[in-house]
Amino acid sequence: MKHQRPSPSSVRASQAGVALIEVLVSVLLFSLGILGLIGLQTRAIGLSLDAEDRNRAALLANDIAATMWTTRTVAIDPDVGEPSWNDRASNPQAGGLPGGSVQISNVATNTVDILITWRPPQRPSGQQDSRLTTRVALPPP
Repeated sequence: MKHQRPSPSSVRASQAGVALIEVLVSVLLFSLGILGLIGLQTRAIGLSLDAEDRNRAALLANDIAATMWTTRTVAIDPDVGEPSWNDRASNPQAGGLPGGSVQISNVATNTVDILITWRPPQRPSGQQDSRLTTRVALPPP
């Protein structure tokens, strides 16, 4: 039996459209890669905003602790003063946080916990507020 070699025209006919399929597959893979990069960028921006809010909360807690150290008392009311600590915490234009609030609770003599809570605008309402707690312990008088 003699083995027949396929003619060049039949080989070309069986491979017609293969290049187009290869290009379509490569465009699909490239598109998935670009979508993945966009998702990573979105996540990075969200984490950057969260870090910025956490930094502002830490600066606010540091200001409250510095006031306690300079006045040598932990008896500070977050609602008293002009502007009060709660007013400063809830004003994002003045270095505060979106929906920010300050709570100061006594732990022991000359020791308090400063709790700062806020809700980022991009966070769904079902999730818990962000919070930062700082403990301040002054030496005995």
